[in-house]
Amino acid sequence: MQQPAGTTAMSKEMQDCVEACMSCHSACEETMSSCMQMGGQAQMQIMRALIDCSETTRMCADMMMRRSPMSADMCALCAKACDMCAEACMSLPDDPQMRACAEACRRCAQTCRAMAGATM
Repeated sequence: MQQPAGTTAMSKEMQDCVEACMSCHSACEETMSSCMQMGGQAQMQIMRALIDCSETTRMCADMMMRRSPMSADMCALCAKACDMCAEACMSLPDDPQMRACAEACRRCAQTCRAMAGATM
């Protein structure tokens, strides 16, 4: 697809970050469903982290795709939300859904930290 005049293509790093954000968003959404089925107070605390991470990753990807001047700041915040979510998910390390979500969160946090330090 040809880029309209006056716009630049996303870098490979930015594309990777958008993909990591969307993958993390999906993992969080799936894990929320799993948490709701489990119930209990511990899952409610995990749910807060999942919701924050899900919303932050979606917004972060959206901001990068539209080349928002606030993307780097959003990436830094997103990395923090992903780190917190991964930690919350690992409070139940024997659950395969929680482990998968934590892995997606860690990958997203890593790419977001790299983009937060990049010029966008």
